[in-house]
Amino acid sequence: MTASSAVPFSPAEIASQGIKPEEYQDIVARLGRHPNKAELGMFGVMWSEHCCYKNSRPLLKQFPTTGKRVLVGPGENAGVVDLGNGLQLAFKIESHNHPSAVEPFQGAATGVGGILRDIFTMGARPIAVLNSLRFGSLEDAKTRRLFQGVVAGISHYGNSVGVPTVGGEVYFDPAYSGNPLVNVMALGLMETPEIVKSGAAGLGNPVLYVGSTTGRDGMGGASFASAELSDASLDNRPAVQVGDPFLEKSLIEACLEAFKTGAVVAAQDMGAAGITCSTAEMAAKGGVGIEFDLDKIPVRELGMVPYEYLLSESQERMLFVAHKGREQELIDIFHRWGLQAVVAGTVIENPIVKILFEGKVAAEIPSTALADNTPIYHRELMAEPPEYARTAWEWSADSLPVCTVAGIEVQGKQHSWNDVLLTLLDTPTIASKRWIYRQYDHQVQNNTVMLPGGADAAVIRLRPLEQKEGAVISNTFTGVAATVDCNPRYVYLDPYEGAKAVVAEAARNLSCVGAEPIAVTDNLNFGSPEKPIGYWQLHEACRGLAEACGELETPVTGGNVSLYNETLDSQGNPQPIYPTPVIGMVGYIADLSKVCGQGWKNAGDIIYLLGTPVESKVELGASEYLATIHNTVAGKPPRVNFELERTVQKACREGIHQGWVNAAHDSAEGGLIVAVAESCISGNLGAKIQLNLPGDISGLRWDEVLFGEGGARILVSVPLVHQQAWESYLGENLGNQWQQLGTVESQDQGLQVFTTDSQSLVEVELKVICDRFLNAIERRLG
Repeated sequence: MTASSAVPFSPAEIASQGIKPEEYQDIVARLGRHPNKAELGMFGVMWSEHCCYKNSRPLLKQFPTTGKRVLVGPGENAGVVDLGNGLQLAFKIESHNHPSAVEPFQGAATGVGGILRDIFTMGARPIAVLNSLRFGSLEDAKTRRLFQGVVAGISHYGNSVGVPTVGGEVYFDPAYSGNPLVNVMALGLMETPEIVKSGAAGLGNPVLYVGSTTGRDGMGGASFASAELSDASLDNRPAVQVGDPFLEKSLIEACLEAFKTGAVVAAQDMGAAGITCSTAEMAAKGGVGIEFDLDKIPVRELGMVPYEYLLSESQERMLFVAHKGREQELIDIFHRWGLQAVVAGTVIENPIVKILFEGKVAAEIPSTALADNTPIYHRELMAEPPEYARTAWEWSADSLPVCTVAGIEVQGKQHSWNDVLLTLLDTPTIASKRWIYRQYDHQVQNNTVMLPGGADAAVIRLRPLEQKEGAVISNTFTGVAATVDCNPRYVYLDPYEGAKAVVAEAARNLSCVGAEPIAVTDNLNFGSPEKPIGYWQLHEACRGLAEACGELETPVTGGNVSLYNETLDSQGNPQPIYPTPVIGMVGYIADLSKVCGQGWKNAGDIIYLLGTPVESKVELGASEYLATIHNTVAGKPPRVNFELERTVQKACREGIHQGWVNAAHDSAEGGLIVAVAESCISGNLGAKIQLNLPGDISGLRWDEVLFGEGGARILVSVPLVHQQAWESYLGENLGNQWQQLGTVESQDQGLQVFTTDSQSLVEVELKVICDRFLNAIERRLG
C-alpha cells in the first residue's frame, strides 16, 4: 500500500485513535505508505500527550535537572539520587486521573501498581508510597463515590503489595467535580549493584516478556488519558486496567533477583501503551531495533489480534533484554515465583520495531518515530494574562466587610473569630485526613518514623534488606523525608507565582521535619494546551517551577504530564480543572534521632514564629479564608521571597539538628491561627498566643493577621532550657524575621489568642477544635 493510494481509514477512525489529520499525513510520509490498523493504533498511543509530551516538552527543557546528588535524571523510568554511604534513592510520581474518574477503585489501584514498577524496574526495592488527590465537593454524592473508591483502591493495592502509604495531600474543590486527580509517588532504595537502564543493547540478544498474561483490559489507555472526559467516557471501562497486587509482589522479588544475576542488559515496565511503548522506547534509547513475535505472548483471552496485543495495558508485565545464552537462567527465576517468562523477541541492527503475528509482519515502524522523534507543538503564548486572571487581580481586601477584635459580619450574620476558626478547621481541604490514612498500612516494612498526620512530611528509615556491594551500612540512623504539595487555587489565580509557592511549601515541609531538600519529581495536571488559557497556565506554571527549583537547589529528576483534564458537560462545553502542578520532593536526614513532628510536646515550651512577623501584612488573596468564609476566589497568591525561605528553612533545620526545636509546622492553608490549632490538635495540648498588636490596629485587618497566608512562616516550639541558645542563633541568622508568639499550655487551657492589651481574639476548648478538625470528613460521608 503506497502513500498515494486511497486512505484505508475514515476521518472518524483516525480521530478515534487520537490522531489529528496533519499527524496522519506525517505518519504516511514517515512510513512511505499508509499504516495498517495495528500501526495506526501504535502511533495513536505513542503520539498521545501521555506518552510523547508533544505540547509540554519544549517547556520542560527549562527545568534544572542536574545536581551534586543526581545520578539519574529525566528520561528513565525513575530518577535516582545519591544519599551517601552507597545508598541510592529512586523516586517518581505518576498520574492515573482519567481511569480513576471512570472506575475509581481499579483506576487508583493500578496507579499504585504502575508507579511501583517504575521504581523496581531501576533495581530499587519500593519502600514508600505517597499520594496527591483532588476531588469535587463532598456534599455531592458522585464525589463521595469517587472519593471512597479511590481511597479503597489505593489501600487495596498498597496494603496487599506490602509497601507503606506514608503520606499525601487531598484537596476538595468543585473545579474537580467531573475530573478527579490521582497522583501517586513512590520511593525505592537501590538494591542492585548497578542502576538498571532501559536502552536495549547487544545485537542478537533475546528479548524476554515476563510477569502476567496479556488480555484486552486497558486497551488504548494512553490515548484515553490524553482526551477530555465526557458522558461517553463511562463506556470506556476497557481503557481502565485491572491490577493484581499479589502478583506484583512476586514480580518485585523476581525482578530484583534477576537483576542481581547480571544477566539483564535492560528492563522496561509495560505501562502506558504496553508492548508498543516498551519495545519502541527500549529500541530507540539503545539505537537498535527489536523484532517481537506476538505468538509467543502468554494470553488470558482467546482470539486477540495484533491491535489488541499492542495496545493492551494489562498490568504487572515487563520487558527485558538479556545476555544471549542466559535467558533460561532468568526464565527459571520467574517460573519459581509463579510468573510467566518467555523469549518473545530479538535485538536487531535495523532501528525499527518489527512485530510478527501468525508468521507474518503485523507492524514495522522506525523506533524513533514512535519514541523520541515525535510531533512537538510550539504554541503561541497569550500577549497578556487572560481576562479571568486580570479581573481576579483587581480584588483587594478593602472590598470585605469591616472587621474588629470581636469578629466580622458576613452576609448579615456576625461571625466571631472562634466561629471562623472552627469553620476553617471543618473544611475538608484543611481538616484531618485520618479517615483516609487509617485505611492504609503505613507501617509495613517497619521503617516509618513519622506516621501520617503527625508531621509536615513523611519520614522513612533507610534500612536495606541486604547490604549492596560498596554500601557502608554502619547504622540505620539515616533517613529520607518526602512530601507532595500543590495549592491549586494559587496556581489558578497566578500560575507563575503559584507554582513558585508550590516548590517553596514542599521544601518548607521537609525542613519542618529536619530534612535537607535535595530533589523533585513533578506531576503537571492541566487542562487542554490547545486552548489559549490552558497553554498560558501551563507555560507560566512551568516557568515558576523552573525558577523555584533553581533557587532552592532542588533539581527535577523526572515526572509526568497529564493534560486534557477537562470534563465535557452534557452540552459539550469543556470544564477544565484548576491547573495543578504537584511537586513531590525528597529530603535527606543524616540522623533520625534529630527529627520532629508538628504537635506541641510539653506545656511551658515557648512558641516562636519564624518568617514574616504578625505585624507585617500577608495576603488574603487566594486564601482558604476568602474562599470558605466569603465564597470568593480572587486576589493574587502570596509572592515567594526565596531569600527569606532559604534563611527560615535553614534556621528551622538547624534548630531541630541542635535539639533546640521539638515541634515545627509551616503556616499554609488557613494561615497562622489554623497552623497553631493544628499543632495543638496534633500534640493534644493547648496554646496561649499574644500577638504583638493592640486591639485597635491600624493599617491591618484582623482577618489578615489571623488567617492570611504566605510569608515563609514556620511555627516552632522550644523548651525553656534552650531559649537563650535558640534566640541567640535567631538573632544572628534571621535578623528581625522571627518573634516569640506565646507558650504551650495544658489541655484544659485550650487555644487562646490575645492582643497586647489583653483583648481576646480566639478562645476555644481543645476538645471542640479537635472534633471539628478530626471528624470533618466522616461527618460528610454520613
